[in-house]
Amino acid sequence: MSFAFGIGIGTQNNQGEWLEVYYQQPIMTPDRDLIDVVESALDYKGGNQAISVKAEQLAQFANALRQLGRTDQAKLAEKAAESKRPVVVTVLATDDTASSTPEVYLKLHLISHRLAKPHSLKLDGIFGLLPNLAWTNEGAIDLNELPERQLQARLEGRILEVKSVDKFPQMTDYVVPKGVRIADTARVRLGAYVGEGTTVMHEGFINFNAGTEGTSMIEGRISAGVMIGKGSDLGGGCSTMGTLSGGGNIIISVGENCLLGANAGIGIPLGDRCTVEAGLYITSGTKVALLDDHNKLVEVVKARDLASKNDLLFRRNSQTGAVECKTNKTAIELNEELHANN
Repeated sequence: MSFAFGIGIGTQNNQGEWLEVYYQQPIMTPDRDLIDVVESALDYKGGNQAISVKAEQLAQFANALRQLGRTDQAKLAEKAAESKRPVVVTVLATDDTASSTPEVYLKLHLISHRLAKPHSLKLDGIFGLLPNLAWTNEGAIDLNELPERQLQARLEGRILEVKSVDKFPQMTDYVVPKGVRIADTARVRLGAYVGEGTTVMHEGFINFNAGTEGTSMIEGRISAGVMIGKGSDLGGGCSTMGTLSGGGNIIISVGENCLLGANAGIGIPLGDRCTVEAGLYITSGTKVALLDDHNKLVEVVKARDLASKNDLLFRRNSQTGAVECKTNKTAIELNEELHANN
């Protein structure tokens, strides 16, 4: 059994190098019959391959898929045969380190389509395979070719709008998951996992290989590698320390029904039903005073010793400035009306 499969329509630069690829129907663990058709129709030799295909091959491939009863893939192959853009069929026999841009894009699609969770795919070395591009109202453009494209647009009476210059595109140009609200789509990268019922407000941000289990309100930053549990609320301007932003190899996560107050931040994983007071940033080495139910000091520990523990309230003493922790007696319940994404 293979690992993943996708028929992609992409963009290449003038040298024929892949810039990006769109997979409408990526498949996890395709069955043996499908791979047999790829082998016979597209001369697939096994392993991880991104196969550039022509219209004639796609027509034969579509016919073979129909005979197999794979109607959805057959229709997609037939449409791809009429594409004015280059087409690639990508087969991943195993979840090894990617060796091409189409392979990276397939893995990012798998996450954003909710077919794979963050941390479940091997994404080592992807930055070297993702070219830094101009993302425009006319699609992805090689930066070396951008000045000529801008001039051509002006000569034709148009303006070429450059929305961003980045290695990652915005997710919604490729995938719009069911049951979500995203106020500013530029702030959610392809490769984000956005669970059903999630609302991402204008200042919210979700990086690749990160996301939410669902029914969360996101007004803060979800850094690469961070997952947010169901029903949790990230207040305006708050931050989670990801593996690319100082978290190292520690996997930061937020449990279910947690609240990170406005401008708060965490560098440790939180358990369920935890609250971090607005403006309080907790790193793994932060000294935390543990208090009992009568606000009496029990002991002083490092925040890492409280990682992943449930029902904690982190606050700062307004008189001494000390970081304190108590058992959280109140569960966080989000307004259901705010999360109606239907």
